[in-house]
Amino acid sequence: MENVHIVGLDLAKHVFQAHGADQSGAVIFRKKLRRQQVLSFFSDLPRCTVAMEACAGAHYWGREIGKLGHCVKLIAPAYVKPFVKRQKSDASDAEAICEAAQRPTMRFVAVKTEEAQASTIIFRTRDLLVRQRTQIINALRGHLTESGIIVAKGPQHAGKLIALVNDSATDLPNAARDILKFLTEELNALNARVANLDREIARRAKEDPAARRLMTIPGIGAITAAALSALAPPTETFKRGRDFAAWLGLTPLQRSTGGKERLGRTSRMGERTLRRLLIIGASAVASWRARKGAPTGSWLDRMLTRKPPMLVRVALANKMARIAWAILSKGEVYRAPVLAV
Repeated sequence: MENVHIVGLDLAKHVFQAHGADQSGAVIFRKKLRRQQVLSFFSDLPRCTVAMEACAGAHYWGREIGKLGHCVKLIAPAYVKPFVKRQKSDASDAEAICEAAQRPTMRFVAVKTEEAQASTIIFRTRDLLVRQRTQIINALRGHLTESGIIVAKGPQHAGKLIALVNDSATDLPNAARDILKFLTEELNALNARVANLDREIARRAKEDPAARRLMTIPGIGAITAAALSALAPPTETFKRGRDFAAWLGLTPLQRSTGGKERLGRTSRMGERTLRRLLIIGASAVASWRARKGAPTGSWLDRMLTRKPPMLVRVALANKMARIAWAILSKGEVYRAPVLAV
């Protein structure tokens, strides 16, 4: 055990698998650990690097094992999979994690603090409630369509759905109306819960200096600013804003070969909550500028003239992500560019 240099730990609910190797990569031990044995095992182990997949519970174990003096590294599961040899098992997964962590060009995930993890729960909860609200709206639209009543798509028309269900003059069977009222009551409750979460997010954004700086960027409001502060990795994780935008999935896929550059659709990799919020904010800015007119000769004016609307929105979201990284890394506020005369 004295020569152990790196340990690959395959996480599980109850039975963990550890794979230890020396500096040359030679196997030193393969060991199964019960959940209650993990911390005691690593407390007796000489200080070394412990690598794990960035999955459920990884940040918790990263913090606990890090307290014992070990260097903890988390790896995205997609980067570990190529190192799995033939049959999949806990032992082969742990060995693959160990081998992947030893690669000099491997990319690692920063271990989140307990406070950072707690701050993300409000956004995950809001996303869940919004999805449930969308499901209920679609269910109401579908059921009313079966009765010959048509309502336009979108949450902005939810009030019309509720009014049609509650209106006794609407041509609906009584048996259907009674059940649909359950859905409308649930929809009203979800609207109230989402509104409460929005107010809480706005309050947190006002109290966070970084979020207040982010809100100076056009298209970034309280929810997006608070989400960037809570969900984005530390700025030092990325060398430049382009890397942060690529991590968010706001760059095109590379299909280049033979010295020819071929770019595909937007990759949509990385944090989908942040990507969606940035695209929504960019859509609002692009739509407003399309109506009011962007400054002549500006980047947005040239893009709106030459490119399709959706491409402009994604490109603007990419630009906003790069600006957000610069503001977070330098501690400054947004300054609008000065157009050359």
